[in-house]
Amino acid sequence: MERIVPDTSVIIRALLSHMTAKEEIKPALLSHMTAKEEIKPEEIIIHEASLAELEHQANEGKAIGFLGLDEIKKLRELSKEKNFTLSFKGHRPRAAEIRHASLGEIDALIRQLAHDEDATLVTSDKVQSEVAFAKGIKCQYFQVPETQIKKLKLEKFFDETTMSVHLRENVPPYAKRGKPGEWEFRELRKKLLSQEEIQEISKEIIEEAKIRRDGFIEIERFGSTIIQLGNFRIVITRPPFSDGHEITAVRPVKKLSLEDYEMSEKLKERIGKQAEGILVAGSPGMGKSTFAQALAENYAKQDKIVKTVEAPRDLVLPESITQYAISHGDAQEIHDILLLTRPDHTIFDEMRNTKDFQLFADLRLAGVGMVGVVHATNPIDAIQRFLGRVEMGVIPQIIDTVIFIKNGKIEKTLSVKMTVKVPAGMTEADLSRPVVVVDDFETGKAAYEIYSYGEQTVVVPVQESSRKSGALKHAEKGIKDFFRQYVDSIEVEVLNDNKCIVYVPENEIAGIIGKQGKNIERIEKELGMGVDVRELKHGHKENKFNEKTENRKENSFNEKEHGNEIIGNEIKYSLHMKGNAMHFDLGMENQNREFDVYIGENYLLTVQAGKTGVIKIKKKNNIGQAVMKAMNSGEEIRILE
Repeated sequence: MERIVPDTSVIIRALLSHMTAKEEIKPALLSHMTAKEEIKPEEIIIHEASLAELEHQANEGKAIGFLGLDEIKKLRELSKEKNFTLSFKGHRPRAAEIRHASLGEIDALIRQLAHDEDATLVTSDKVQSEVAFAKGIKCQYFQVPETQIKKLKLEKFFDETTMSVHLRENVPPYAKRGKPGEWEFRELRKKLLSQEEIQEISKEIIEEAKIRRDGFIEIERFGSTIIQLGNFRIVITRPPFSDGHEITAVRPVKKLSLEDYEMSEKLKERIGKQAEGILVAGSPGMGKSTFAQALAENYAKQDKIVKTVEAPRDLVLPESITQYAISHGDAQEIHDILLLTRPDHTIFDEMRNTKDFQLFADLRLAGVGMVGVVHATNPIDAIQRFLGRVEMGVIPQIIDTVIFIKNGKIEKTLSVKMTVKVPAGMTEADLSRPVVVVDDFETGKAAYEIYSYGEQTVVVPVQESSRKSGALKHAEKGIKDFFRQYVDSIEVEVLNDNKCIVYVPENEIAGIIGKQGKNIERIEKELGMGVDVRELKHGHKENKFNEKTENRKENSFNEKEHGNEIIGNEIKYSLHMKGNAMHFDLGMENQNREFDVYIGENYLLTVQAGKTGVIKIKKKNNIGQAVMKAMNSGEEIRILE
């Protein structure tokens, strides 16, 4: 070990300067090497190829190149202090050899120099050491030790409430403190950050990322480096990419479980049993990734196989969940791996570019359950980001649920489905077309419609008119009267000339639809429009109906009572029992007119006679039973106009 030839792997990790400064080195040797020696070299020989490789990396703006050059400068200073020689030998490699460094060209040149100089090759690259031993070259292999996690200089800017720290040269350090949606931007000190301080912090971060098991250099480009180090997601930029040296470090301030979010039972069931194409949307810093993390852990607890696709890998997840870095592969590799490993759910964190959206769509169409995290200022924007990247017709097969996060909470949920209809706002039946309907998940009401208009795909909000036209009001009244022959409690909402929603009690739905939908099919033919039968919720629609009925009763008494007399023209009728209904025949002159029905002096209901002047009341419903009971007890059934 008197003469040493280090390769690039040792130089960039700054192992020699650290160990030479202590005048000892205790490497973890290969299995067939047992000696542990102290190192006091007489000469350290650096191959010109190593210097050229570091120079090339520094010219490309990669932090690893600057680290290596700093290490050589330190060795130069130590050579004077420790009395050893630092020399440079070998020929400078050609451009082709530098370009093919990853194929072993530079390593081969360094090995040959160690052989020619009868020196010991020092490396932390296992492949390099194995090749050296195979060729009979003296070699010392240093396995990078699993060091204890030390406290970084960066961490002094963080406390338990800090979401992110922003460091820039010639500016005081700043931090966002608080929680998503409720934070403040604070100055941490008055003293300005110097370029040297920023560079020192950057160097420490990169060195730790190379040593620590929980550290990854996710993306390294000209002038920028993205690192995941423990819980910290760190972005380092430098000139010429940025106009100054800058570090931005972000970390989660709170870890939540799915139970910590306020969700309706309906949404819990959707997430647990049905949703397979979920988008988690929101503005930056609102808690999207925190919710996605909770969702991933929830799936894992259900004994499901969960994978993530991230860039960088900043979700803090249990060991049972494998996290893939798309920055270290490509879309095709991720696609192949996920289809071969067959996960039940995949969390795609931070979808940014077209390839990300296309990969999400491709995996979803292949049957993989997907959860995508996207930036959006409102819920519909999350869906719009797919337009132009995938065909409009396949959007409902890719996305079925959008969960919008604001201030760390679920603010809105949308559901997506495809239908063929006349878009809202259009009236002509021949304008019907395939429409992607985006509903408010909790209310079931249409919020947006997406359809092709000419050569464009448009997203149109569905406006609920505060005042309906007279024609629609009349249609609602007619449909309500039509359904009263089947059920008492009913609410009707006419959406357009071709569609209406009928709200009835849950126990009446099956009877109205009929076996294999035969009843509702017949009703739709009679009405000439599509009918969507939904449950009449207790305390909502039903209360509205009861309120209207009570108002009608009150108004009827106010108008028709004067003292103890009922004022109004009483209509004569003939009563016929036909099957399950009572037919009050008022004569053809009273067709399509409204009448009030009384039992004695007590108001019962207001009803419209049919086209033949007949009022039909079913015997088995509440109204019919009241009429039958009155007749059996001898009370008079009165009909007044």
